[in-house]
Amino acid sequence: MTARLDPADPASAERFILENTKPIAPPLVAEITLRLAEESLPIWQKTEEELGELNVPPPFWAFAWAGGQAVSRYLLDNPEICRGRNVLDIGAGSGLSAIAAAKTGAAHVLAVDIDGLAVAACAINAKANGVAIETTAADLLSTEPPADSVIIVGDLFYERELAERVTRYIGRAKERGCSIFIGDPRRSYFPQDRFTPLAEYQVPVTRELEDYDIKRTTVWGA
Repeated sequence: MTARLDPADPASAERFILENTKPIAPPLVAEITLRLAEESLPIWQKTEEELGELNVPPPFWAFAWAGGQAVSRYLLDNPEICRGRNVLDIGAGSGLSAIAAAKTGAAHVLAVDIDGLAVAACAINAKANGVAIETTAADLLSTEPPADSVIIVGDLFYERELAERVTRYIGRAKERGCSIFIGDPRRSYFPQDRFTPLAEYQVPVTRELEDYDIKRTTVWGA
């Protein structure tokens, strides 16, 4: 009998993640190891099977996307950005950027993702990399950003409504004295005229997900 998955139950989510992923170091951020899927379709199908649902959202947490790899590389190479500061990773997915921030000496890191599996993955991956982060599944995009914090955003501009919400949140964060760092390869709804390019990377990615072997990805500041 197939086990049933409950993303809101940490034990259930952890079991699913450990059974369906492998420890993999993202190509651009080799000093961090994450529990990731090697292919997208099998883990997506497994998620639907265990949830007993169809048309569930893709398991974004199970892959190291180009934007997340790029902004994480930038933070690791510029450790003064997060050192001693409070950090908020919006749409944290696997927790890659949150872990990178913690590794550079952030005072406190909060990884935010509305997917319960992503929250569990962040906790598993942080522990495996020897860092402490806090996690939440709350939707914080409608709340006031924490003042004077570092805000990290990776690969969140693939849907119009989400992109608009993220852009508004970034605007409020700037007003509250936050430093914003965005990793994005100019996805469909990325408003690049609103942000300043800081660095560019050639990120090795999975052709199955991106239709490329290498994705040119920019880290942007706001």
